[in-house]
Amino acid sequence: MDLVRRPEEMVRITTKELADKFIDEQINEVRSQVGDKKVLLALSGGVDSSVVAALLIKAIGKQLVCVHVNHGLMRKGESEQVIEVFRNQLDANLIYIDATDRFLDLLKDVAEPEKKRKIIGGEFIKVFDEEASKLEGISFLAQGTIYPDILESDGVKAHHNVGGLPEDMQFELVEPVKLLYKDEVRVVGKALGLPASMVDRQPFPGPGLGVRCLGAITRDRLEALREADAILREEFDKNGLNTKVWQYFIAVPDFKSVGVRDSKRYEGWPAIIRAVNTTDAMTATIEEIPYELLHTITNRITSEVEGINRVLLDLTPKPVGTIEWE
Repeated sequence: MDLVRRPEEMVRITTKELADKFIDEQINEVRSQVGDKKVLLALSGGVDSSVVAALLIKAIGKQLVCVHVNHGLMRKGESEQVIEVFRNQLDANLIYIDATDRFLDLLKDVAEPEKKRKIIGGEFIKVFDEEASKLEGISFLAQGTIYPDILESDGVKAHHNVGGLPEDMQFELVEPVKLLYKDEVRVVGKALGLPASMVDRQPFPGPGLGVRCLGAITRDRLEALREADAILREEFDKNGLNTKVWQYFIAVPDFKSVGVRDSKRYEGWPAIIRAVNTTDAMTATIEEIPYELLHTITNRITSEVEGINRVLLDLTPKPVGTIEWE
């Protein structure tokens, strides 16, 4: 893949006016590229794919076919929100597929991070190929590629589709936000009228909780991770940290330690809190979380989530640590 470079003279999109100008330009470009053909979009519900979906709905309406695949690695309530916002509110042409068993069966006993990523990414492509073959007139594949994905597509981020599509895939790409940084994508999303809860939500990796359920994924540990992550997000929302912290999540490793519950010893997994700030995802700093809040989160997770008996805090900036654990 030829590396696309952002023009040096390109102004950073920081205002609604600049966003509106960008949207108008992209609508014209998309219409001239697509014509009367259909476009297939993998709609994860994350910021990037949601903004691309809203932009393309504005440009070509029902010519856009959104496919949301629930791979069983979504955060709590995410698939439901995608259906609510896009099918019910924006009247998108949306196909919903619950492929949980298909993905988790393939991932059984797979511990190596890159192998997990490739299985998830490869299966996604298969699912979309299957869906595309059922539809007539699909000539284009839209993607929520953003500029940091392109910069990091030299093997650092194998879970992004950049440069990873099979050569025999009969689609031309539509990537309207590929020259934008994440903060610009959010400004564009607000200008498009997407709800703040969706536009301001933190980025979520393509393999979802698959790269946060560390090592070989088991259904019980994945469920514990999903519940612990939901508690962390709920407490950050309640305490106003959701607007101050760029990305925050739980990772659960594949080992247990001894704990005590109901006066009995029992083994459980640790939940690791990661909370970082960044402007471009290339470097990241650690967000200070008040100790009182950490105690609340710890108490809730260890008492409400089956299988977790410790809560840890990751204090590593990027570099040295990447934002995700795997």
